[in-house]
Amino acid sequence: MSATAGSPAAPLCRPDGSPLRALVVDDEPSLREVLAGALRYDGWEVRTSADGASAVASARDFRPDAVVLPDFDGMEVLRRVRADRQQICVLFLTARDAVEDRVAGITAGGDDYVTKPFSIEEVLARLRGLVRRAGLTGDGVHEGLRVGDLVMDEEAREVHRGGELVELTATEFELLRYLMRNPRRVLSKAQILDRVWNYDFGGRAHVVELYISYLRKKIDAERPSMIHTVRGIGYVLRPAEQ
Repeated sequence: MSATAGSPAAPLCRPDGSPLRALVVDDEPSLREVLAGALRYDGWEVRTSADGASAVASARDFRPDAVVLPDFDGMEVLRRVRADRQQICVLFLTARDAVEDRVAGITAGGDDYVTKPFSIEEVLARLRGLVRRAGLTGDGVHEGLRVGDLVMDEEAREVHRGGELVELTATEFELLRYLMRNPRRVLSKAQILDRVWNYDFGGRAHVVELYISYLRKKIDAERPSMIHTVRGIGYVLRPAEQ
């Protein structure tokens, strides 16, 4: 792991101009200090926690935009934080290489992971990508999207289907936004990986399948289907047939 970051990129801010907030959780003091120092250098407001209980309390008080959690031992922290606040970006730092462990973290609601040993620059880049894709920064122009009775307010980060509010995580929101910006267009798993995760997720197409299943449960539940599988190619979003 690199202990220092290079020259900071232009700081990302919230839409109101205030610094983005990050909560770093790890029981290793040196790792907490290195990550917190690099994030502050990158323009973030940072708090740290050494254990799960203090992390949950800090998240409720500090209301971070992103949380960095250790390995997948942080999954219980993730569940409790997400229970209080859906729109928060979660990055796991994991020493495990097994596909099953990685998928477990994503299944629990994590947005991304970095495998140890990692560089500080990679952690910063991943976090910046997450908050940008989640629409938590003030550097983008957002417009409303509509496909059939599905409506997305990008600025308010709200989704309604048939007038009913649909609660989505940051990654689910970004995946749906990509589908809604390309209605009736068949999108391959590779295209979705590149656009939503901004890198080849180890070639793991099942991550896309997993998140498509999440969206279907929330968007299509007990309603005419809008998200369709094109066997051997990918997925397409179309207005529901009435």
